[in-house]
Amino acid sequence: MHPLDNVIWKALSTRQAEFAEACATARKFIPEVTSLAGFREPTAEGYESLGGLLRGRETIALFLAEPHQPRVGWDLVHGDRLLQMVCDNGYFAAMGNESESDPEIIELSAADSAEMIELTALTKPGPFNKRTHELGTFLGIRRAGKLVAMAGERLKVPGFTEVSAVCTHPEHTGHGYARILMTEVMRRIRNRGETPFLHVREDNVRAVELYERLGFTLRVVGHLAVLRKV
Repeated sequence: MHPLDNVIWKALSTRQAEFAEACATARKFIPEVTSLAGFREPTAEGYESLGGLLRGRETIALFLAEPHQPRVGWDLVHGDRLLQMVCDNGYFAAMGNESESDPEIIELSAADSAEMIELTALTKPGPFNKRTHELGTFLGIRRAGKLVAMAGERLKVPGFTEVSAVCTHPEHTGHGYARILMTEVMRRIRNRGETPFLHVREDNVRAVELYERLGFTLRVVGHLAVLRKV
């Protein structure tokens, strides 16, 4: 099995086990961190284990190899085709785009959590909660004191770290902020001897084109399923 197969389960079983809530053959992140969850296999046992982790009407997000099929006891809140992309040479491609005129990059922390949540709620790059910043390094760009762009790290498995939460305020697009921030996030991942990867909705054509310019290539087409227990 490739390290990026069943990546949420693998992250919660290895490098990010400290953030896991577990029940039999399922694991999910602490809700304050993110709504991502996974199981060893998408079987009846897997879904039963997953259901044992949920509180009330809590929603979870799964990455599946096949589209989610209707299942008794579960509601599909949202589904999407999801591309998993890996960057084997993007570090070198990205370095060529650096410029002395690029804006200052700042490292974000718990003190910036409220602004990070506000920006991600507006731009919707994926689930982002008040403790998501604890998953790894998050970088940002400010303009007139306001956080207008950010990118960071999310899922981590042996040898790989995910680039995530790439977003720019709609009033500040067109300045290359996503490229600048991703370049630095990728550089730091590479410097640890790891390979960057990411997930993106297939219909987000503009983002896919940027990621390809930075050296990311398609690994697999998967499926996002946001579920709620009935």
